[in-house]
Amino acid sequence: MTTQQIAERLVALCRDAKWETAQRELYADDAISIEPYATPGFDKETKGLAQIVEKGRKFSAGVEALHSLEVSDPLVAGNAFACMMRMDVTMKGEGRMNMAEVCVYQVRDGKIVSEEFRV
Repeated sequence: MTTQQIAERLVALCRDAKWETAQRELYADDAISIEPYATPGFDKETKGLAQIVEKGRKFSAGVEALHSLEVSDPLVAGNAFACMMRMDVTMKGEGRMNMAEVCVYQVRDGKIVSEEFRV
């Protein structure tokens, strides 16, 4: 798959909140995930597909309700792409919150090798 195809597929899966499907289908086994900052229960950097999948499961388990989800079309440049993601969620024990972040991805050999979230 080209970077454009990977970007379009990732956005389509994310729009349907199919996070784990996207990770298992599109990410390299040695991918890394970088959060804007460490939060309770989550490291700033997660290495490896298995750990990224587990991080996603942990996040999903903390979601009480997903009220809305918006993912922009991807902007592709060479082997990288970015999109904007907005979520209105109620988190267990934390209440309702609006999240907005820019998601930046690097692709190598037809797989996502890194994701970084910026707020």
